[in-house]
Amino acid sequence: MSLRFAILGFLSVKPFSGYDLRKAMDASVQHFWPADQAQVYRTLTRLIADGLVAVQAVEGDSRQRKLHFATQAGLAELDAWLRAIAPVEETREPFLLKMFFGGRIGAADVRAQLQARRAEAHALRDTFQAIAASLPKGGDISAVLRRATLINGLRHVEAEIIWIDETLEALP
Repeated sequence: MSLRFAILGFLSVKPFSGYDLRKAMDASVQHFWPADQAQVYRTLTRLIADGLVAVQAVEGDSRQRKLHFATQAGLAELDAWLRAIAPVEETREPFLLKMFFGGRIGAADVRAQLQARRAEAHALRDTFQAIAASLPKGGDISAVLRRATLINGLRHVEAEIIWIDETLEALP
């Protein structure tokens, strides 16, 4: 359900082609709202059918591009969603489920999984830190909130690294 609002949010800033929309999402919200190309295009199609997004053909360098933009109805739906209080959602964590039952495979195998996960978390942390260093502090409310969502992702990754280190230390 929220992918439609992610798309409407991007289209509230400026019109995008489907391809450019996907690139913008990958560069900004991928760490907390991943979506593949097929999901983006399916959702765009539904938003168009619902009258929340419209399409304008634009002549490009070598071919015609379709720019998608939010309609007034789309902006109104986005604003209503933004004003509604978001409940805390349940999450599914396949890695934690593996850890919960990991005693079946033994400490060495669990340790290997934790170390691999730690390496991934360190790489993600480094990416988030580099992005954060490139963003200005302050600015308008949109800039502040975009930076805040990045910092949220950074704090989650840092907490995961701490948890992994503590778990590795506690393993027999």
